[in-house]
Amino acid sequence: MNLRKTIMATIVGAAALMSGTAIAETLRIGVEGAYAPFSMKEADGTLSGFDIDMAYALCDALERECVLVEQEWDGMIPALIANKYDAIVASMSITEDRKKKVDFTEKYYATPTRFIAKEGAEYELTREGTKDLKIGLLRGTTMQCYVEKHFPDADIKLYNTQEDVFADLVAGRLDMQVNNTLQAIDGFLNTPQGEGFAFLGDDLDDVACLGEGTGIAVRKGDPLADELSAAIKVVRASGKYKEINDKYFDVDIYGK
Repeated sequence: MNLRKTIMATIVGAAALMSGTAIAETLRIGVEGAYAPFSMKEADGTLSGFDIDMAYALCDALERECVLVEQEWDGMIPALIANKYDAIVASMSITEDRKKKVDFTEKYYATPTRFIAKEGAEYELTREGTKDLKIGLLRGTTMQCYVEKHFPDADIKLYNTQEDVFADLVAGRLDMQVNNTLQAIDGFLNTPQGEGFAFLGDDLDDVACLGEGTGIAVRKGDPLADELSAAIKVVRASGKYKEINDKYFDVDIYGK
């Protein structure tokens, strides 16, 4: 993002906050900032990552100024409904349960989900095999739905940030955790912190819990869903999507 856009986003965002309403030309995007490489905070406090770059690209396609609003994950949908922002670009899976509360755009990426544990771990991924095992999960996610449904006898530990999940896994306070594979690879397994850990088992499969790809959430009935779906197509057709994708990943994460 250039200096002019940074200054404009700051000025417009401040005006919107002071007035308590969004200015028509702005688009307030809810983001998290703790889910590398999709969303993370740099040393100087600025936000970066695939989701962040996508948010700005979509705003550009719609010719609107972006205002990023940080929000912890488990409060994402309540804050959207409360009009804290207009849309969520935070790696949110499209699920039937969430569709009861919000509307979604078409997907903007799709990646599988897997367990992570110590390298060489031989846990049996069955209800009996996971009994009393400590499984760490980001609160309010599709992974929480999956584990509570399939492994109800496990000792499930819920966290507010993915960073905290990884920290407790490394500290030995968890036996394993479940995560988006790309976030796990680039945000943990390929870092010094993730040394000695690996994926356990195959990709998880449960559309009811894990969803049908990752989309952008908006309030129920908001035509912004269609506008953003069209903007996703524009970003992909222009080559900007590939540019952002290749900045963070070695594979195309859009999916089939």
